[in-house]
Amino acid sequence: MTISIFTIGFAKKNAREFFTKLKEAGVQTVIDVRLNNVSQLAGFTKGQDLQYFLEEIAGIGYAHKLELAPTRDILNAYRKKDIDWPEYERRFRQLLIERQINDVITPQLMDKACLLCSEPKPDKCHRRLTAEYLRELWGDVEIIHL
Repeated sequence: MTISIFTIGFAKKNAREFFTKLKEAGVQTVIDVRLNNVSQLAGFTKGQDLQYFLEEIAGIGYAHKLELAPTRDILNAYRKKDIDWPEYERRFRQLLIERQINDVITPQLMDKACLLCSEPKPDKCHRRLTAEYLRELWGDVEIIHL
């Protein structure tokens, strides 16, 4: 059975676009992979508010999984340009291995789930790295970037 994992970033999206994309894609659960889910970047994506909006607008579940977030050290090193993107990828992948996410993140949880972060595009975001890592672990995984 193919597992479908979606990813989305909320930056550069208004609430209508964000919730419509999730609903039209058939997302069942949003898995928040942000280190800080109370960011002021977009008011509609603050932790408890987001959970409420997802349920009320689209009937979508919500979970915040810090196991899938980068550490503050890795994130800050990249933002300060102390490390480049390939080094960020290497460190984040090693973090996923060390955290043994396969023990806490199951294919059942992730099927039709959407990994959420702030980055507008997946190319330089840990949500893409997470989805690709899960595909390596589980095999038959389709990744759809919204």
